[in-house]
Amino acid sequence: MPASYKGKETIEGKTVIVTGANTGIGKETVRDLAKRGGRVIMACRNMEKGEKARREIIEETQSDSVLLKELNLSSFESIQKFAKDFNETEPRLDILINNAGVMACPRAETHDGLELQLGTNHFGHFLLTNLLLDKLKACAPSRIVIVSSLMHSFGKINFDDLNSEKSYGAWTAYNQSKLANVLHALELTNRLKDTGVTANSLHPGSVNTDLQRHVKSGVLGRLFFGTLGKMFMIDAVQGAQTTLRLALDPALEQVSGKYFADCKERAASERARNEADAKRLWDVTEEIIQQRLRSANM
Repeated sequence: MPASYKGKETIEGKTVIVTGANTGIGKETVRDLAKRGGRVIMACRNMEKGEKARREIIEETQSDSVLLKELNLSSFESIQKFAKDFNETEPRLDILINNAGVMACPRAETHDGLELQLGTNHFGHFLLTNLLLDKLKACAPSRIVIVSSLMHSFGKINFDDLNSEKSYGAWTAYNQSKLANVLHALELTNRLKDTGVTANSLHPGSVNTDLQRHVKSGVLGRLFFGTLGKMFMIDAVQGAQTTLRLALDPALEQVSGKYFADCKERAASERARNEADAKRLWDVTEEIIQQRLRSANM
């Protein structure tokens, strides 16, 4: 049986952002946090689906503190707009849950010309997190929770072709983006030392959600994500449990830079523990974002 988080903590007076909150793990994370009395910001690209999910959660939890804000992680402009609005209108941020993701899709690019999976899963969350860091620091102890995947173990950061312009494989790009998530948490930990802000990453489990919409065709897709594959997958409620532990457990208040799965700390892959790669990826990511923002403002 998959592990579940048994903690009974309430979070009255705390504010949480959950990206990709209208479906799957993100939606179940919001549902649980709303029951605990928190002010929960659902950061969603699709506002129609987001509002439908928000109303459902409010009806079930009777919480009047579940809000919806538009956020498209494949657009730096959208991220900047979201962060500016949040920083100006919300007095605090206690927990940032970087949950949204794109999996194994055909090659496409973000609004800023980045390969869609790395651009959304890593670059988008990187910029969002940086723009919200001052608020997180001001509210310390606070937490950053990054949803990665076991597939990070198969990933490699291809610094010579980070944008997959020379060659592209849907799974290769996905695995790279998930490795980038773990490295992001590692470097955040180094840069946030003594601030009271922690950053950890996690594998939620093999979860049956909309994330697999691009990979259900073909022989392997039907095998792993069709009827047979679903027999071995967990549902979104179960998939949210490790996220909830990282967000809530008092025992983890000072734990940072770690990787979790099934509600327990696990060893990330060797590449995911490479401090030099974590710093290099941070520097390259920062440089690319600044280049794209300068070009957009010219």
